Amino acid sequence: MRAPDPVSDGPIQSAPFGFVQDPGQRDALLAELEAAGVELGTYDLRIVDWLAGWDWSTVAVVASLIRRAAQHPK
Repeated sequence: MRAPDPVSDGPIQSAPFGFVQDPGQRDALLAELEAAGVELGTYDLRIVDWLAGWDWSTVAVVASLIRRAAQHPK
């Protein structure tokens, strides 16, 4: 059985619960950026690594923002 997707597809009204280790947080951010078609440079990856070190509630919201922006390109 596949685990539920921890990244929201819609607006977030309160801090996401849970805990994900830094490597998982990095993977979540990279997955959303890849799905959005974002090309990453060396410094971009450095910032992704920095963001992955934040708490899960912050990383989950950033990943959700990327996902939602990619769903509604202008």
